[in-house]
Amino acid sequence: MKTVYDFIKKCGVYYLATVEDGQPRVRPFGTIDIFEDKLYIQTGKKKEVSKQIAKNSKVELCCFDGASGTWLRLAGELVRDDRVEAKKHMLDGYPDLRRMYDEKDENTEVLYFKNGKAVFSSFASEPRVVEI
Repeated sequence: MKTVYDFIKKCGVYYLATVEDGQPRVRPFGTIDIFEDKLYIQTGKKKEVSKQIAKNSKVELCCFDGASGTWLRLAGELVRDDRVEAKKHMLDGYPDLRRMYDEKDENTEVLYFKNGKAVFSSFASEPRVVEI
């Protein structure tokens, strides 16, 4: 899992895909965290992405490291964690988000990957799979 986290962190931006009424929806994200041995992302409950995940928790994220020519696709289910400790851990790693979010507000949402399968790919080597 640390390998997946480190790669996503290095890329800085990843793209998260959800589904809404059968239509794929993709948007950029930048938050990633490891808390209690689980890989977390963060969003706001008021956002459409949160509503899409609530209806269908299966998602996929993708990011690309141009320097190495390697990309990562991580598929799995997202599970909401409403604990203040999980939210605080995430926000402590992204202090700029504190202008919009607080671990004690009703909007901040953190979710962790369940049954995650990460595939590292490049044109130069065979894909490598990591289960998280």
